[in-house]
Amino acid sequence: MPLPRRALLALPALLPPRAGQAAPRLRIGSKNFTEQLVVGELYAQALEAMGATVERRLNLGGTAIAQAALISGEIDLYPEYTGTGLGVVLKEKPEGDAAGILAKVQAGYAERFDLRWIAPSGIDNGNALLVTPATARRLNLATLSDLAREAPRLTLAAGNEFADRADGLPGLRRVYGMEFRRLRQFAALGLRYAALAHGQADVVNAYATDWQIAVGGYVTLRDDRALWPPYQLCAVVRGAALREAPELEAPLAALGRKLDNAVMQRLNREVDQDGDEPREVASRFLRAQGLT
Repeated sequence: MPLPRRALLALPALLPPRAGQAAPRLRIGSKNFTEQLVVGELYAQALEAMGATVERRLNLGGTAIAQAALISGEIDLYPEYTGTGLGVVLKEKPEGDAAGILAKVQAGYAERFDLRWIAPSGIDNGNALLVTPATARRLNLATLSDLAREAPRLTLAAGNEFADRADGLPGLRRVYGMEFRRLRQFAALGLRYAALAHGQADVVNAYATDWQIAVGGYVTLRDDRALWPPYQLCAVVRGAALREAPELEAPLAALGRKLDNAVMQRLNREVDQDGDEPREVASRFLRAQGLT
């Protein structure tokens, strides 16, 4: 049930609905993994706090399903990543810096779909290669170039698609000349981390907002030759919905300024490790930040 309409003291930049207009009604979607469920709830509760009536359509599935729901008008907005938007949806080469990729997806989505990328956050949930602190110290590893030097003696734990994806092993070979002694493939991300923790792998392929990074104290090796594009998290909104309710941009922007990788790692952990519901995690965070 939507939260009661609140005074706008917590969101001073937010303008009230124009005279004679009803509060906006919005349908919010998400993809089907923890981070998306949490961010979908953050969007929903932040917008409810400014008076919107929100219908949740979370846990839709992958990118293609969420994008199709947005284009068809089944949802009005959902969280998406700039690198995914450029490479998967627009089918363009995902390269460039964060500002450049954001500009490309903003222009491409507006022209092709009448969709708007707004409220960019500090979250960049891209690919990462991790090692334990002991391995980083022993081999003097800080960057992927450093790792390429040692890779022929090391075992990599990665997902099932990593061996063939352009941004997986083929990309590491092309950009860094990286060849591992052995590749161990695990469909489940948790099994990759278990292999690293128990010495069955020296390096793990992961994502930058995985909660295990902070809990395990793992070292993320810097992509010093920019193989992987930024995957900045933003709200993608139907142009029609934004024109009907331009006031929804302010609370989403305020929320985006509070989110970064360290925050998202913690929120993901509260769901996956602590067992809290995404709605509860989102509510607690928004209250602590003064956004509801």
